[in-house]
Amino acid sequence: MHDPQLYAEDDLLGAAASRLFADACTPAVLRAALAGQRPARAWQACADSGTADALVPESAGGAGLALRDLASTLLSAGYHAVPYPIADTLFARAWLQQAGAAPVAGSIAIAPFGCGRNDGGVVGARVPWLRSADHVLAQLGGDVWLLPAALAHIEPGGAHGSLAASATWPAGTGTRIQTAAGAPALVDLSACAHAAVAAGLALRILHLSLDHANTRQQFGKPIGRFQAIQQQLAVMAEQVWAARAAAMLALQEDTPWPRPEAAALARARTCEAIGPVCDIAHAVHGAIGVTEEHELGLYTRLLRDLRLAVGTESFWHARVGAWAVQGRASVLDRVRALCGEAIA
Repeated sequence: MHDPQLYAEDDLLGAAASRLFADACTPAVLRAALAGQRPARAWQACADSGTADALVPESAGGAGLALRDLASTLLSAGYHAVPYPIADTLFARAWLQQAGAAPVAGSIAIAPFGCGRNDGGVVGARVPWLRSADHVLAQLGGDVWLLPAALAHIEPGGAHGSLAASATWPAGTGTRIQTAAGAPALVDLSACAHAAVAAGLALRILHLSLDHANTRQQFGKPIGRFQAIQQQLAVMAEQVWAARAAAMLALQEDTPWPRPEAAALARARTCEAIGPVCDIAHAVHGAIGVTEEHELGLYTRLLRDLRLAVGTESFWHARVGAWAVQGRASVLDRVRALCGEAIA
């Protein structure tokens, strides 16, 4: 599907990333990943392009780009439902390089919550992207560990169509990473990554719904001409574009890292949009949208999975509220300040 409104006309990097994801990450690849098959070929196409090292400095073999240079790339990853943690990997590789760690091959999921020690090993609850990632960069109390996904014993169960999973790692597994001075918190990186991917995926679901409303006919005319459907699609579009605007606010940085406040706002607003977007999309599609053959269910399941990954909107709204109280200014005033700094 064409992905308008993801990148500017002169954004060659965004256009290239969109073509890469569209070619390598088809719905069939996503279906296979959800069935337990790691998307090795799709990941290799991304690795060969150099996208995964885009935030790593040139002196360390990367592209040395700023976060704002990759905004459209991250939105495209969501739009095309990339079944591996490309946004997490971009942040994780740059974070590991700053920490002085050796380069890591493969995709990396970031797990700021849910992992802990047990009998010398590591236990992880609902680790994001675990079923398709090669490594997990996990926060274990005050320490950060890099854990190989291949050595994880993945527990059965979990939601249908989820790439997250609970798992255990045996004692002696993984590498402890010494956090560099001034390095961003994993929770902020994860929030920004998930917000960007969710915003792009929500836009894909909106376009699917608009296409269906314009082609599906009832009583001799497209259902998109009925006022009730138009009203629902208008609400959906409002939610999608609010989520996209919030995600873009977090991505407009001249450094590799998002600001914690902007990441929290982006995560809170995209999470808030996920429920209405998925509900309206299925209402517009009717029964066909829940069939295994239709693409919609693939995308809405993945989008709901992203909502649960690193805290839902209630968690992030609390962080935004605490940040506003600390600053002795309203959330609106702080958002205005963030927007002004991003535009300048």
